[in-house]
Amino acid sequence: MKQEAPIHRVRIIGIFAHVDAGKTTTSEAILYYTGRVHRAGSVDKGDTQLDWMEQERERGITITSAATACHWKGHRINLIDTPGHIDFTAEVVRSIRVIDGAVIVLCGVGGVEPQTETVWMHANRENLPRLLFINKLDRLGADFDRVLQEVHEHLTPNAVPLQLPLGHEEAFNGVVDLIGRRALIWHDGADEPIVAPIPDRLRARAAEARQALLDAICETDDSLLEQCLEQEPDEATIHAALRRATIAGKLVPVLCGASRERIGVQPLLDAITAYLPAPVDMPPVLGIVPGSEEIVERPDDPAAPLCASAFKIVTDPHVGHLTWVRVFSGRLNTGGTLYNPRADATERVGRIYRMHGNRREQVDHMAASDVVALVGVKSAITGDTLCDPAHPIMLETFEFPEPVIKVALQPASEQEREKLHRAVKRLCDEDPTLISQFDPETEEMTLAGMGELHLEIIIDRLRREFNLAPQVSPPQVAYRETVRRTAEALGRYKKQSGGRGHFAEVSLRVEPLERGQGVVFENLAPPANLPTEFVRPTEMGVRAALERGVIAGYPVTDVRVTLLDGKFHEVDSAAMDFEIAGSMGVREAVRRASPTLLEPIMAVDMNVNEAQMGAVVGDLSRRRGSVRQMHVRGSMRHITGYVPLAETFGYATDLRSLTQGRGTFTLIFERYEPVPDSIVREIIQQRLKAGKLARR
Repeated sequence: MKQEAPIHRVRIIGIFAHVDAGKTTTSEAILYYTGRVHRAGSVDKGDTQLDWMEQERERGITITSAATACHWKGHRINLIDTPGHIDFTAEVVRSIRVIDGAVIVLCGVGGVEPQTETVWMHANRENLPRLLFINKLDRLGADFDRVLQEVHEHLTPNAVPLQLPLGHEEAFNGVVDLIGRRALIWHDGADEPIVAPIPDRLRARAAEARQALLDAICETDDSLLEQCLEQEPDEATIHAALRRATIAGKLVPVLCGASRERIGVQPLLDAITAYLPAPVDMPPVLGIVPGSEEIVERPDDPAAPLCASAFKIVTDPHVGHLTWVRVFSGRLNTGGTLYNPRADATERVGRIYRMHGNRREQVDHMAASDVVALVGVKSAITGDTLCDPAHPIMLETFEFPEPVIKVALQPASEQEREKLHRAVKRLCDEDPTLISQFDPETEEMTLAGMGELHLEIIIDRLRREFNLAPQVSPPQVAYRETVRRTAEALGRYKKQSGGRGHFAEVSLRVEPLERGQGVVFENLAPPANLPTEFVRPTEMGVRAALERGVIAGYPVTDVRVTLLDGKFHEVDSAAMDFEIAGSMGVREAVRRASPTLLEPIMAVDMNVNEAQMGAVVGDLSRRRGSVRQMHVRGSMRHITGYVPLAETFGYATDLRSLTQGRGTFTLIFERYEPVPDSIVREIIQQRLKAGKLARR
């Protein structure tokens, strides 16, 4: 085993990209050059190290994030490879929270695509230093300058190229190193580049690009500016200034290559170690002391109290419950104890593993800057803080997008019902964007996820990993209910059945809120009319009724419910009576407040040939969609717009038919919007016919 690098020579990075930009191929090439593997795996051949799930290898996509560690020129690089498909955004969200720097891979043909922008937004939120790698420059239609322009327009104006490509499309075979003023050329699949002078045809352009790079760095660094005014700075000085600017988020270095041909990967590794931060370059993580509002910090120091973030839960068939953690501070040996403030649980760590895809390497301790998996921490869920019991701390929890699509599951037999429940619970524990619910009225289990592919993969896992074959309904839209105007109603519950009776009365008002506000409950009832002890039960009844839905059985959202007044009986009133009255009152108020349905609207992003553009746009209009923008992207036409999720089921097949298999598209949840009244009536009728509104 290699000697461990000191913490200032550690890099904890994530690799992110839109689907099919070559992210996993780039990760595999990094593992090859760092000696972690002796042969780079191929996505096409299904033998990659980091895409280890059967579904990943069959489909040629990354589904779950994978971690590994490798060494490069005296540095340890902890690398997390993440999915590029929008359905698996949870993997991106939780990975970004535990890394110190990001490499964002762009396709030299596709350029800045939807998931690239989503990742960029998350990285901005975390103030994450990052590099850009423009990949696939050997492909037909690849254009470095166009992609760089898209970066400046859609991501950041502070992106600065450190390289220029040598050759175009199939003739691409190397890069011009602007800082080093040299050419690096890879001949006929060679592992190592030949260092050569910059070709004459590129000399003037390279000099201009180098000066622009120096000017950009000087704008962030006064000491470099002063040196440039006196004399030409040396390479070490330029690298140091660019490192400071990258870590501060003032500049984003841009590199280029073709990972499948392993062109440009070694300079990328050099840039990762040269410009991305070590843990000690990052500010200490902040958290609160559980049960208080006191803010405390934990520096990246093995001598500080232990603080780690659980960012992924996996059930391993060989070792059971695995909790992946990023250790921010402190040190813990195998057999030591951790405290989970959320669960108020202290647990003993049985084993500690370094992960390489799905392979495990057992180690005897973990310390600041480690990314490891723990056995024995059963209480942890994604986003939990694990810390020193004597110095408790809670870090900020993770926020995940809400699922927008669901299916209903029925066990193949009554004997499999409990087994299905356990399997679904396990999968939901692993994936925070997977939500399961059981409706006792219809005896139906529903599973909600981020998209058709997401749910398809989960159903496939139920079959393969748990040997279950549930009946699965066609995908259903996760509609929401809301109101369009303000209304009031009385909720009155009175019952006499001999002995002590039941009595509760509440006056409620509902009014619409802006999208995304959820349910807000306010109490304005005079305490003399309604004692405080009955307010909370009323709120519980209101929220339970709204969660069950009023007109179509979907959760009600974006409403304010105000408790205006109430009545109680000294003897006959109890908390449960007000829960029932609150439920009755809010249902009646919603019915009077012009209720309607909200549907998920998806941002659609398509690349199609010019010849098929008219047919594709016409088809989008028929689906109640709209076009936002059109751009020329090489020989393709890039179309962005919006379309209701309900109109997109089976769209992949239809688009293939319209474009003779050449069109591609992605869908990203954008917002909820009201459903047209005529369609609302159809949905309610379908729900009634299917028995989904029974006894509501």
